[in-house]
Amino acid sequence: MQATLEQLMAIAIFADLKSTELAQLQPCTQVRRYQKGEIVMSEGNCLPAKLYALSEGMLQIAKTAATGKETILRTLSAGEFFAAPALLGDGIAPATVTAKSDSWVLTLERSMLLEAIQRHPDIALRMMQVLNQRIQQLHATVHGLVSERAIVRLAQFIQHSALQSGTIPSASGQQLKAKLPYYQIARSIGITYEECVRLFKSIHSIVTYHRGKLTILDEQALEAIALGTEPLHEQS
Repeated sequence: MQATLEQLMAIAIFADLKSTELAQLQPCTQVRRYQKGEIVMSEGNCLPAKLYALSEGMLQIAKTAATGKETILRTLSAGEFFAAPALLGDGIAPATVTAKSDSWVLTLERSMLLEAIQRHPDIALRMMQVLNQRIQQLHATVHGLVSERAIVRLAQFIQHSALQSGTIPSASGQQLKAKLPYYQIARSIGITYEECVRLFKSIHSIVTYHRGKLTILDEQALEAIALGTEPLHEQS
């Protein structure tokens, strides 16, 4: 099914394009709906030369080691693009992408994207900015896994998730809009499920956890842990 103008407008890199300019892209677009839990692409798949972007919903990107251990690399919100190798690399999916909620994925033919970039170079600049941010996040993640305690990585993950999904005020603090199960958090920061449960118990006065819902009670204390200055006796 061809994308609507509204679906194209939802993609961040097209934010400044006029309706007439978006209409020129429409014939080379497709949108597909994925139900929660459905796999959008699997690691190692050969990908057509297209831009892949999320117009609505939430996606999870994960890699699986030879041992079978899964590591969650990131979650994507509406407006973000993904599967960059389809445009810039070898055309092989670097990770498995799964719908975390009912989602609409938009694709645009590479040739049409390149034509749009020629007319609007700022599209390429936005893409470079996003890719640069992801590289910086990757560096921070690798550094954290090598040198930071697990409690520090957990605090940083909670802060990042709060910024990404947003929060809503509650009677006791700021509740994250996103639901984050223990297993997802554990796989995102490189620890076991059991250690994740234990760490949350150790910071229950700072962050509460109830059936995937996180509430930040003390933002300053959480920041201190994330910076590694809080004297908590936890082992990585």
